[in-house]
Amino acid sequence: MTWPLNIQRGCLAILAVMVLTSCNRDGSDPAGERIAFSVPDGWPAPVYDFASNPVTRQGFELGKRLFFDGRLSLDGNFPCGSCHQPFAAFANFDHAFSHGFNNQFTTRNAPALYNLAWLKEFHHDGAIPNLDLQPLAPITAPNEMAETLPGVLEKLQADPDYPKLFKAAFGSEEITVQNMTKALSQFELMLISDNSKYDRVMRGTATFDVNEAAGYELFKAKQCTNCHTEPLFTNNSFEDDGLPIDPVRKDSGRMRITGRQEDYLKFKVPSLRNVAVTFPYMHDGRFNSLAEVLEHYDKKIPLSQGERGLLTAFFRALTDSAFISNPLFSPQQ
Repeated sequence: MTWPLNIQRGCLAILAVMVLTSCNRDGSDPAGERIAFSVPDGWPAPVYDFASNPVTRQGFELGKRLFFDGRLSLDGNFPCGSCHQPFAAFANFDHAFSHGFNNQFTTRNAPALYNLAWLKEFHHDGAIPNLDLQPLAPITAPNEMAETLPGVLEKLQADPDYPKLFKAAFGSEEITVQNMTKALSQFELMLISDNSKYDRVMRGTATFDVNEAAGYELFKAKQCTNCHTEPLFTNNSFEDDGLPIDPVRKDSGRMRITGRQEDYLKFKVPSLRNVAVTFPYMHDGRFNSLAEVLEHYDKKIPLSQGERGLLTAFFRALTDSAFISNPLFSPQQ
């Protein structure tokens, strides 16, 4: 089943880098200075096709500017960064549903954005099959950014700076949808979260406290890793998490994309990285705390109050403070 362009939205630490020399497919020099994408030790290979969109310093900077530019929305009030806030690991802090154009709201909780190079599908139902395509959905969704693609291109082309920035990144002052979304991808691809306390423990440069260590062992013993698989803390599958359907929104999950009954109420397994700062939780943001989430899962995985506390301590050790406070990802830098 093909995915509709506007279906179900989801709005979407630079590591050490070095400048590389390379050529485009036509043999010409690339427009920008290449940035090496560093895969953390022990992580799987990314699935994103970097050959079709190599990250450059100029493309990254252009993508960041676009990400925080309200002109991608119809009234100028809703940049990508309004739903994906850096201090909340690029989720929407304390909002079950994000504000959109004309006092409307989104229909799902904005997912956090990090480690996107390892994702094959995007949105809670996997409606979008490629990171370069993802921005098209929120930009054109009437309850989100509510713009048209020609409208966005016209505004960017009229700006005195953007044609120069596109030329620096892609070799031409002409602003196209393809290059706009590729620039956004270059910024988002570098949103790598791999420096939580958990990561430092795995690298041997830190030690869990007694509660974190017990919580980690409990996390593995309760087989939470079946879905929240290390090191990404997701297996990128779609699962029924046991939540009853919302009688108002009637969100059937992945079935809306595949049309298969077996996908009814299945949603993408989220990563648990930075989970302590990305509340509220679930696809519809119905739970405001980790305590509520663990209370829900107690129906599947019985947990004592003490065990819930230990798991929570471990979850907090998955917070990557360096990532969420990195000035390179801030609109002010």
